[in-house]
Amino acid sequence: MSIWPPKKDMLKRPAYRSLAQCIVAAIEAGEIRPGARLPTHRALAYQLGLSVQTVSRAYEDLSRLGVISGEVGRGSFVKAGRPDGRVPWHRLAGGEEVIDCSLMVPVTGAIHSERMSAALVDLSTDLPEPAILSFRPRATLEGHCELARGWLSTCGVDVDRNCILPTNGNTAAMTIALMTAALPGDLIVSEATGHHTLKSLANALGMRLSGLAIDAEGIIPEAFESACRSETVKVLFVLPSGLSPTAAMMSTERRQALADIARRHRVWIVENDAWGPIQPDRPPPFAAIAPERTFYFTGLTKCLLPGLRIAWLVSPEMMVSAARTRHLVTNWMATPLIAEIASRWLENGTAEELLSWQREQLERRNRIAAQMLGGLRYNATAYGLHVWLPLPEPWREDAFVTHARNDGVAVAAGSNFAISESYEPAIRICLGAGTEQDLEQGLAVIARLVRSTPEPALLAI
Repeated sequence: MSIWPPKKDMLKRPAYRSLAQCIVAAIEAGEIRPGARLPTHRALAYQLGLSVQTVSRAYEDLSRLGVISGEVGRGSFVKAGRPDGRVPWHRLAGGEEVIDCSLMVPVTGAIHSERMSAALVDLSTDLPEPAILSFRPRATLEGHCELARGWLSTCGVDVDRNCILPTNGNTAAMTIALMTAALPGDLIVSEATGHHTLKSLANALGMRLSGLAIDAEGIIPEAFESACRSETVKVLFVLPSGLSPTAAMMSTERRQALADIARRHRVWIVENDAWGPIQPDRPPPFAAIAPERTFYFTGLTKCLLPGLRIAWLVSPEMMVSAARTRHLVTNWMATPLIAEIASRWLENGTAEELLSWQREQLERRNRIAAQMLGGLRYNATAYGLHVWLPLPEPWREDAFVTHARNDGVAVAAGSNFAISESYEPAIRICLGAGTEQDLEQGLAVIARLVRSTPEPALLAI
């Protein structure tokens, strides 16, 4: 049965989103080929009995998603190939009244604007020249690395400052770690439900990626051992401290077991600890258990302030030079001005103040989640930034996400985090955005939907 062009009765409300989904489905089915020119807004509106504005909005959404491109005077064309990876969050248009639980951000408040304003005022009267004039990474950031040692120690990592590489956020640190630990064609293994950008990053770097079976603590050691015996594994990528989509907190025993396997098979470990010390009283990191083979990174973006894009990559001593070289050829250096602000906050106690504030906010929000989702099966940690909620039958992820959005709440589908083909349908609910009242309202909508039994017609989306 042909799905393109669609019939008007195939479109659900809201019509613009349903039309966009029909176009994507037609592209994936091969009924619309890459490079094909789509009908004009007016022609398709007339054909389907829709308003021109509805078609325009559908095309705009597809353009933002990278599915089509518009050329003035020529029309709209399907891009060659699919976009490189799906994103778990929704691209919210200005003016949309949606409670956004899809994007993982820390809680923010007036305190952040006040502290940043004060830092900028201080910089205006006491600006070190290297922060704006230097092209020498190591000389410029040497003092910053010494201060970063103190922050890393709160994460359980005791390391010489020469092993610390400042980067422009966790994504840059993650990229450099993989580029240093593996080569194109090498195999990386990670959680079956893992980091949402890892799949695209591995593909861009020409590396292979395989998902390993997980349980409530994360990667199952037997699955890692089996993978290592089947073929050469170069990197184990882990999110062991509640950061994984499933919010798994790995025990010390599990970390030790995985580290022992990595040693036996000479596998490098890349440890993503982007939230840093938000989670108190957690087990020691892999960087403390197996420092000779662990690339560890953490930063301030997720635990203090989204705009403070600074992170630190800690490399095994024998790989420090290689990591610095790869950082030089891809980023040159972390932005000195941001590093200067971070240094001052690490030194004067502002970082610790904002960390304590963040913990308090997240503890309250997790209590709200526990109350609103009571009786439902979900995974979370006491200070985590998100909740992982498996979906009961007969709900499908895409239908649930769409219905939640129609009810004013944006959540992320679990399929965005799938590294292996086998995974349990679920949604990720982020707790950081908006007010506590917004969060409570959004969780009430989610809980109502999960507890409901949808009509078959509601699942046909």
